[in-house]
Amino acid sequence: MDKVESVAQRLRQLRVARYFGRVHSMRAGLIRVEGLNLYASVGDRVLISLQNKDVAGEIVGLAPRHADILPEGNADGLSIGAEVELLFAPSIAPCDAWIGRIIDPLGQPLDGRPLPVGVTPRPFRAEAPSAVRRKRLGGRLATGLTVFDTLLPLVAGQRIGLFAGSGVGKSTLLSSLARGVQADVVVIAMIGERGRELREFVEKTLGPEGMKRAVIVTATSDRSPLIRRRCAWAAMAVAEHFRDQGRHVLFLADSITRFAEAHREIALAAGEPPSFRGFPPSVSNLIMALAERSGPGLEGTGDITGIFSVLVAGSDMEEPVADILRGTLDGHIVLDRSIAERGRFPAIDVVRSVSRSLPDAATPEENAMIAKARAALGAYADSEMMIRAGLYAPGADLRLDEAVKLYPQLDEFVAEKSPSIEHSFNSLAKALHIIGRPRAAMRAP
Repeated sequence: MDKVESVAQRLRQLRVARYFGRVHSMRAGLIRVEGLNLYASVGDRVLISLQNKDVAGEIVGLAPRHADILPEGNADGLSIGAEVELLFAPSIAPCDAWIGRIIDPLGQPLDGRPLPVGVTPRPFRAEAPSAVRRKRLGGRLATGLTVFDTLLPLVAGQRIGLFAGSGVGKSTLLSSLARGVQADVVVIAMIGERGRELREFVEKTLGPEGMKRAVIVTATSDRSPLIRRRCAWAAMAVAEHFRDQGRHVLFLADSITRFAEAHREIALAAGEPPSFRGFPPSVSNLIMALAERSGPGLEGTGDITGIFSVLVAGSDMEEPVADILRGTLDGHIVLDRSIAERGRFPAIDVVRSVSRSLPDAATPEENAMIAKARAALGAYADSEMMIRAGLYAPGADLRLDEAVKLYPQLDEFVAEKSPSIEHSFNSLAKALHIIGRPRAAMRAP
């Protein structure tokens, strides 16, 4: 029956009429076409006929007499008068058969096997659920990592950012969350990644067990900025499909920085003026609109728990993409290079990280333990240079004395894996030298 519905869906996509235009001019990679402007809309795809191949493109601007098109591939061989066919607005139609598969941002399989399509096509740029009718954040999720089970809890429908420089374990942490977080389906957007990393991530980092419940949407760094930008939208559309079925979806985007950079290339080519650090003004709304599509769904549907990674050069949390996203999310996780260089993974700087699901996501007893651990880590961080320089004198500050005493155990605790939230809090109690922890504190809310 699924195959019949898939064929029926393809038949419904057939067009009665076809519309063609002609290339009028080309400048700085932007193709100007006449004859389509009366039928086309911004965002529609087109097919450009070259001498020896066809190249797709996207309409990025319209005028009374022409349409401006940005090609998705190499336009070498293009000549004046070349034929351009209007394909109209693209859509994507996910289905359950996509679980365990790797696809491109247009819904085409990348693993060499046929891919069925769903019954209901979805737009790439859908509206977020109504703010008035959305559910509240759900219950706490087990993650498989003690630090996220306790100090930085993750709840159903929460959206957090993962801020890191290159080479500090960001991809490894994302794969750990993809394997460990409680979810029905995991949708992973790999935006602008190096080509060699895809197979390594699938086979080694994520592994067969992780792929059993995952859908990977990927556009490598050599693809057109149109395709790289569409990767995030396509992955979110897939997540929305499963959310509307009532499932809990874990959405991982790696990375929002490359998503914003792809949009910058497109916007500048279309004539939008650059702003801070070359990013156009429209990038703010672009990022916020994507983030708002995740989160709790409407009553009767599921939730999308979103984890968005951001590449921050030199740990600059004030750079544009990081600053925009941080103000939109329900928490942020900061990975620190100095922690990674001394060999502790995940290299999370707990003091600079925060989960806005607290204090509601924990019991009063658990919140007291979390506050004690964060106070100790904060006191140690404030005086770390003095301690390492040998200027620390025990007895001068009782708060610092306790922080120095607890720090080695807390540092080891952050790197631990855990089978359950209860086990994680027991480990935290041990690191804090708490004996006889109340049973009430062991229950997840």
